[in-house]
Amino acid sequence: MIIANLLLAIANVLNLALSLFVWLIIIRALISWFNPDPYNTLFQFLYRVTEPVLSVVRGAMPNLGGIDISPIIVLLAAEFLKNFLVKSLVQLAYTF
Repeated sequence: MIIANLLLAIANVLNLALSLFVWLIIIRALISWFNPDPYNTLFQFLYRVTEPVLSVVRGAMPNLGGIDISPIIVLLAAEFLKNFLVKSLVQLAYTF
């Protein structure tokens, strides 16, 4: 029973963290359309939180002529993790 509760708690926290990260990516993408002030604290926070993941994806992708689709790839990966990993953890918890 304790292991089941632990797995459910991990699944819930992971789901929340991934949902929050998805929203941060979306907000950063929307703000980037409006030429944000790089000294703005909100933009600096969004950049520091999202750039490590986005830069890894950008480095693994071929050059698409200046089009950056890394946020789309990261959003798809986050949704995949939410639908696969979180649901798998919940199902595993119910087997205990």
